[in-house]
Amino acid sequence: MKIVFLLPTVGYSGGIRVVAIYAQWLASAGHEVILVSQAEKVPSLKQRLKNLLRGRGWGKYNPVPASHLDGLNLEHRVIPSGKIPGAADVPRADVLISTWWETAEWAAKLPADRGARVYFIQHHEVFDFVPRARCEATYRLPFHKVVIAKWLEDLMENLYGDDSVELVPNGVDHALFYAPPRGKNMFPTVGILYHEAQFKGAEIALSAVDKLKNRYPNLRVIALCGRPPSGLYFLPEYVELHVQPPQEALRDLYASCDVWLTTSRSEGFNLMAMEAMACRTPVVSTRTGWPVEGVKDGINGYLVDVDDSEAAAEALAKVLELQDDQWRTMSSNAFATVADASWEASCQQFERALHRACGRAKNGEIEGVPSGGGVA
Repeated sequence: MKIVFLLPTVGYSGGIRVVAIYAQWLASAGHEVILVSQAEKVPSLKQRLKNLLRGRGWGKYNPVPASHLDGLNLEHRVIPSGKIPGAADVPRADVLISTWWETAEWAAKLPADRGARVYFIQHHEVFDFVPRARCEATYRLPFHKVVIAKWLEDLMENLYGDDSVELVPNGVDHALFYAPPRGKNMFPTVGILYHEAQFKGAEIALSAVDKLKNRYPNLRVIALCGRPPSGLYFLPEYVELHVQPPQEALRDLYASCDVWLTTSRSEGFNLMAMEAMACRTPVVSTRTGWPVEGVKDGINGYLVDVDDSEAAAEALAKVLELQDDQWRTMSSNAFATVADASWEASCQQFERALHRACGRAKNGEIEGVPSGGGVA
């Protein structure tokens, strides 16, 4: 098949990382894969001056930011920022995959021979910063929807009336994320994600560990960050910040924690929670995304309510106060929870979903026409 992914501006987000995994696997399986993304917006003079005043420098504009797509050796077409890609930008293909609500709008306006329309849904993207009506309308488009979590499958059926949605859960690269059995650390250690998007709830995580710091003066806090902090949230000196750590370093960071904390207000999946478990680290999570399915109270971690830093702190304390043999059991349970999740299995499922999309398009059930390998 000839497969085109339509992407917004790329970067180091989890969603782009998942797309990179599928794109690379599909190419290795013999498919022709092309990536089409939108260039980064040129920062205004005001934005650059703000960065300068915050000590982040004047900054260099890069239309194609560094991202998880780097090094894939796949054709990557980048359209100017603000431009809606047209027929000249997107080649004819068998499958055209939208990856964000705006890219679904783009796909709906392209000629039918750009491929069977697939909507790869990694979140319900009705956020405060997007036009709600337009975003919701994309979920009603006659596309073949592929979702990453059961809650998204249910939502697409119950809210948008689509009962043909395919669930393809994320996997774990067990060759990359693993750890031998271990005991508790000498000093209690908590891992968190520091992300300044409002829905990630970073301030709740920081509040929770701050409460713990009063109880455990020798608490160690490891924070992973996709980009340098802007200063939006206060970071205490005791927080060890790791900005864009390489994948190999991620494993060691996960495995150095007694517990991983995630306090998102909303999550499509939460791949980091699964990766932490693969590294034998129990997880405390808000009731969002995959952790709702995977985390079991007192077994491999704990679930807490959104925006409840007090409950998050208490759940962390429950894990940290376990006797070593009890913690080892919880650690082993976390590892077992994700033992059968693999990217190979997920990629095979994703490939089958694309073949089904082609069949549905030929039958007129969804928009788009497979080109049969035609070239633009």
